[in-house]
Amino acid sequence: MSVSLAIVFPVVLLLLLLVVQAALWWYDRQVALTAAREGVDAGRVQGSATDGEKNEAAQRQARDFLDRQGVHEYTVRTDGSTAETIRVTVQLSPPLLIPGLKAAVTQFAEAPRERFVPPVVKP
Repeated sequence: MSVSLAIVFPVVLLLLLLVVQAALWWYDRQVALTAAREGVDAGRVQGSATDGEKNEAAQRQARDFLDRQGVHEYTVRTDGSTAETIRVTVQLSPPLLIPGLKAAVTQFAEAPRERFVPPVVKP
């Protein structure tokens, strides 16, 4: 009985840790996506600010959200943003319970920039 338990217990423990690791990965994926969406929302509407200032606002908002969530290792980029669209990419490292696993979560959000244009007056 004890020999079979010594063989089965590590396997059961590993399966349990894999389930918990999958849940942590899923949670961090949602956090990264929400941070990207927060950044996009901040970068879309900044009035008459330049595109560079809007990109900085987007990165700052995403970083603030990640800091509030307690994420320590992350990067926030606005690569791929144009004059018409804003794109925020968030990459973070989830906590790892199983030694030897390497994981990174990358999520992005993209939306059109809001532009304020004067109305067209018809003659």
